[in-house]
Amino acid sequence: MSKYSDIVDFISTEIDNGSIKHGEKMPTIRELSHKFSCSKQTVVHAYDKLQKDHIVYSIPQSGYYLVDKKDLHIDKIKKIIDFSTGSPDESILAYEEFQHCLNQAIDIHKATLFNYSDPKGLSELISTLKNYFEDYQIFCSTNDIFITSGSQQAINILCSMPFPNGKSTVLVEQPTYHGTLKALETTKTSVIGIERNFNGLNLEELEKKFAYGNIKCFYTIPRFSNPLGISYAVEEKKQIVKLAEKYDVYIIEDDYLGELEIKNNEFPMYYYYISSKVAYIKSFSKVLLPGLRVAAVVLPKVLRNTFEEYKKWMDLNTSVLSQGALDIYIKSGMFKANRNRIKTIYSKRMSSLKSASHKFDIPNIKWHIPDTGFYGCIEFLDKLNLDWLVKECGKKDIIIKEMHENYLKDYFNNDFLKISVGSSRISEIENGINELLKIVKKYYHRQTL
Repeated sequence: MSKYSDIVDFISTEIDNGSIKHGEKMPTIRELSHKFSCSKQTVVHAYDKLQKDHIVYSIPQSGYYLVDKKDLHIDKIKKIIDFSTGSPDESILAYEEFQHCLNQAIDIHKATLFNYSDPKGLSELISTLKNYFEDYQIFCSTNDIFITSGSQQAINILCSMPFPNGKSTVLVEQPTYHGTLKALETTKTSVIGIERNFNGLNLEELEKKFAYGNIKCFYTIPRFSNPLGISYAVEEKKQIVKLAEKYDVYIIEDDYLGELEIKNNEFPMYYYYISSKVAYIKSFSKVLLPGLRVAAVVLPKVLRNTFEEYKKWMDLNTSVLSQGALDIYIKSGMFKANRNRIKTIYSKRMSSLKSASHKFDIPNIKWHIPDTGFYGCIEFLDKLNLDWLVKECGKKDIIIKEMHENYLKDYFNNDFLKISVGSSRISEIENGINELLKIVKKYYHRQTL
């Protein structure tokens, strides 16, 4: 467990046992820094977390204080269980480790910080990523790699820029990542969908859309999809790439959770490409720090110049400090160690979700839970009022959300509910799913009366 988490747990325990009372000043940043042998910034991050949870508040030039429970009109501070978010758990992020890398990056790249840099990205990081990608069976040259300000920027550029095939429509899986749908909406890019469910993708339908849909690119999340958590089988990946080659369609592969893969011989779609048809996007938000805003995209040669031109006039260059720190973090071996730690955590959380899902026998629902990742899914075999379910869960401080934002208008399906374990600990998963299933069971019981 990180020092950040240790501090949060220590403060929470002190509050629970009455050692810290309302009106009394909390331990100072200096005191906690000394007690836990950590940086002051780590303590600040811990207090930020406690503030977001409405447990403490700060007074400038004075310090931190315990929130008065009477002011909240509740008997105790309740823990919100959020099954809706795609954000990672703040308590397991490597703040302290990465801070050292930031400090080193300032010393190494201080001259560059005062000037504009190459819009393509920091050359040192690009070289490091070339080697890093080989662990994922992504074999490319440094010329193929571009650094972007988060994966969202890579998606925005690729969806809006012209492609050599001269086509204009983007094909997306249904459902898919809502950030991509918003990017297409705001750029007024032509878009059509294709259903992807727990039986996979209809390859005959895909071929028809590739052949007659004026498709310039197909945006896909091959593994641990957002929001359903499903992954393509190896043969599906090969067939999709083969069809893309046949009909001159480019594939935009968003591998946002590739670091969580626990199966051997499960490679990105990029690995199976026959010719230069796959652009591979790698985010570092889920396993490192969301606020880092650094991602990488591996591009076919024919897309490089156009992509670089769009990138340059979108932000001139991605933060040199963030790039430099990430380069140091990967080279030091800390990233790999952190990746293995995060992989274990989310594998255990998904196992916990599987275990919790078996506690109630409800014939009206079917669970779809992968071995790892952020998302599992409930399929409602009999119709259920999701608006009602959202409100009832809210009364128990459990956040769930229907998936309108993940669908194009003509594809919306209200038979599914995503369950994210991204920011929930094992105890919260167990308790939250237990309460959720009680509510679901009660609903179906009432329907039979």
